[in-house]
Amino acid sequence: MDSNSTMYELKNDRISLQISDHGAEIKSLKRLLDGREYMWQADPKYWGRTSPVLFPLVGSYFNRESRFDGKVYSMGQHGFARDMDFELVDGADDRIEFLLRSNEKTHEKYPFDFDLFCGYRISGSEVTVSWKVVNTGDRDMFFSIGAHPAFCCDLDSDLLLFEKNGKKPESITSNIIEQDGSGCLSDRQKTLTLSDGVLKMSDELFCEDALVIEDEQADSVSVLDKDGNAFIRVDFSSKLFGVWSPVNKHAPFVCIEPWYGRCDRVGFGGELGEREYGNTLTPSDAFEAEYKISII
Repeated sequence: MDSNSTMYELKNDRISLQISDHGAEIKSLKRLLDGREYMWQADPKYWGRTSPVLFPLVGSYFNRESRFDGKVYSMGQHGFARDMDFELVDGADDRIEFLLRSNEKTHEKYPFDFDLFCGYRISGSEVTVSWKVVNTGDRDMFFSIGAHPAFCCDLDSDLLLFEKNGKKPESITSNIIEQDGSGCLSDRQKTLTLSDGVLKMSDELFCEDALVIEDEQADSVSVLDKDGNAFIRVDFSSKLFGVWSPVNKHAPFVCIEPWYGRCDRVGFGGELGEREYGNTLTPSDAFEAEYKISII
């Protein structure tokens, strides 16, 4: 964690949630009954983050470059919000909200003026994560936003349960990221057969990086233990989401990632407003979305 960051805690009679103002990032989610930690604790041996906010980019631009109004901008994977300090703007026993405003530093990588609000609310054993993006400029704004929460698990024995409108799909189709270091999509897909909605995790499952699952194939993903008992669930309404664990590291966590946007396809050379799954805001307009994390 950044040495200058401040940690905030929300707590009720069931759970404790800790969030850093650096990146407005969840750092801990514990069950008070027994102190069990559900969030990955950012050991850099595997991955040095816990639950970064992905903004204004989910994934990567092709060649790390974007184009707008005759200019070329360079930005790394998943944008800059995760590496910036947010301002605390609201808080109570059960909720907290942070704000990131565009500035000279963000304009070097991204041409738009914005306010990004990230909120957290707890109720019982549930955490609601909310985003609000406001276009504070005088021209249309193009952006993506997404989540990247990492949950402690055992890849050797734990399972994933996919659901859509309370039903369990028979399969999930994932786009495949090109294995050329670009972080962008290839033209290949793979279809994973599920057993009553369940998929076994393994290193092989993530051997080609994240699963990139489009077309609203699920609205809930749970992590189950080897006996089929769910212990964490993520509910969302995004059109696409990712599931990831680091390639060839046998890491003790899995990320379940609701996305409003994704990486470019290999070879994409269009303008920011032409990106697949991109979002557009007119001046003074706002985009709002949320997802939920539940301890079961």
